[in-house]
Amino acid sequence: MNTLFTRIALCFLLFSVASFPKSFGQVTGGQHIFKLLELSPSARMTALGGTQITVKDDDVALAAANPAALNAGMDGRLTLNHNFFLTDIQHGYVAYAHHLPKIGFTIQGGVQYMNYGNIKQADEFGNVTGEVKASESTFTLGAARPLSDRLSLGLNLRFGVSTLDLYQASMLAADAGFIYTDTARLFSAGLVLRNAGVQIVTYNDLREDLPFDLQFGVSKRLRYLPFRMTIIAHHLHDWDIRYDDPNAAADDVSLFGEETTKKGNAGVDNFFRHFIFNGEFLLGRNEGFRIRVGYNHLRKKELSVNNYRSLAGFSGGIGVKVKRFRVDMGYGSYHLAGGVVHFSVGTNLKDFF
Repeated sequence: MNTLFTRIALCFLLFSVASFPKSFGQVTGGQHIFKLLELSPSARMTALGGTQITVKDDDVALAAANPAALNAGMDGRLTLNHNFFLTDIQHGYVAYAHHLPKIGFTIQGGVQYMNYGNIKQADEFGNVTGEVKASESTFTLGAARPLSDRLSLGLNLRFGVSTLDLYQASMLAADAGFIYTDTARLFSAGLVLRNAGVQIVTYNDLREDLPFDLQFGVSKRLRYLPFRMTIIAHHLHDWDIRYDDPNAAADDVSLFGEETTKKGNAGVDNFFRHFIFNGEFLLGRNEGFRIRVGYNHLRKKELSVNNYRSLAGFSGGIGVKVKRFRVDMGYGSYHLAGGVVHFSVGTNLKDFF
């Protein structure tokens, strides 16, 4: 069974690589359906810039970003997460993991949801006639196993439903990931193909792409300081992810009113848009207190307002262990208009039964 699982995962990876989206020079926003799949599922990942694909510990939510994070230490772990998103949008994630020692697998089940609140319904004259409800939900089944002492492989399968008033769309997607861990050198690396799949039912007979992403990350924990730093590269299948903003051209002038070119700067900017930088302090006995910071350059550039300084792209948070529970809070700054506040609670159900 282990050999079959490995073969299935490798076939999926080869299929995903062969079917990379061919759209280059596209902004990442507004091009896909089920954008819920790109949101951070937990307060910890919100604080770390939006994702974390290189770490294996007892946090079940990490397997939503990279299924290879599933491990025996998650056996019996339950995680409850809720995100007070922008305006009155509500977003959350619930997951549970179980280890199967006889076959060496760790499996998980999870539900992610997003409620967009009540949207006013109006006729062509602007008269309000009622309200429209909009929501999205995904259901995840995942499994992982170690291939060696250092290398793990995992798969997630997802089914999703999107609802807008009386209409619905659905999708089927999958993730495949690897995590390499060298405990002696306090180093780890992760590779994951996320959200490879298709729509099953479409809106208005229009088939749209899912937010596919190829990510690679490395983490290094300092030997004499309880701090782990991580660099994650995303959208590796698509080089130019800038937005061609015609309004920005007006700002590209010298002090003498002459137009200037910033091709070099644009290239550097585009390069760093592919990266998320984060760090996590692991303090106290059994790492019971954690402080987290992150920076997402793509979010910074896409959501900043010209000529106004803001903390868009920056994030942070804390985590604390209280008896049998681990409580986390994360804040991500999106825009001058505000950010998101994320809360998570995790525990091991086997401590109670």
